[in-house]
Amino acid sequence: MYLVFNIICKKIYYIINELLIKSGYLIMKKKILIFIITYKAKHRVVDVYKKIPFKKLSKFDCNVLISDDASKDDTVVFIKKIQGKKNFKNINKKNLGYGGNIKKCLNFAKKKKIDFAVMLHGDGQYHPKYIVKMFDILKNNEKILAVTGSRMIYRKKALKGNMPIYKFIGNIFLTFLTNLISETKFTDCHSGYWAYKVNTFNKINLKKITNGFNFDQQVRLNYIQNKFLIKEIPIQTIYGTERSSVHLIYAIRYFFELILFLFRRK
Repeated sequence: MYLVFNIICKKIYYIINELLIKSGYLIMKKKILIFIITYKAKHRVVDVYKKIPFKKLSKFDCNVLISDDASKDDTVVFIKKIQGKKNFKNINKKNLGYGGNIKKCLNFAKKKKIDFAVMLHGDGQYHPKYIVKMFDILKNNEKILAVTGSRMIYRKKALKGNMPIYKFIGNIFLTFLTNLISETKFTDCHSGYWAYKVNTFNKINLKKITNGFNFDQQVRLNYIQNKFLIKEIPIQTIYGTERSSVHLIYAIRYFFELILFLFRRK
């Protein structure tokens, strides 16, 4: 009896809620998703989560997804320790790749009817303090469909943030070439700090985008070719002492993949 009563009350609530929204008497909070992608990030992921400014995000309907890409260390153990309302966890049974893991998070966002989604990295390379600004830009600007964090607007600060010199030079060179090819004026085409309007991915076929490290760059090219507006904001550069697995040879291969991708899309 109680169960039936509960179901009826919920239905009445949703009907009244929709009528109030349509009449303009009630403004629903935008539904946001903060998704943290992890791979061998046991020493950082909890700290990344704790730095999320939840109090400042109270104006939104806030959801969190932590998605681990089949880490071979104890990352999953640390993820399970993270508790909170509207927290979701995904543990990939096999490694999907950097882009594959992001795709899973974006498909989750689409399924949950999220308005805006932001990506954090479990290694702490991107500070969560910029999330509020990114979401505010998306909320207040209809034409802006994505916001990215740029470490290179103030280049001297990038070096002070311990960005390796080879990455610093490589970023400038590859960003210059990307801008030249696509006729844009970005300062950091290789940032992994993105906030999206999720409905944009109804117009972009994620299946055609790589599962590898080039995911962010290929998404950027899709935005450019569809004339979707991307806004850059300056962010702090954070690099730890760990060595990156993405070496120079990979960066060279990545650039040629971008060129081929551009020709395929024409």
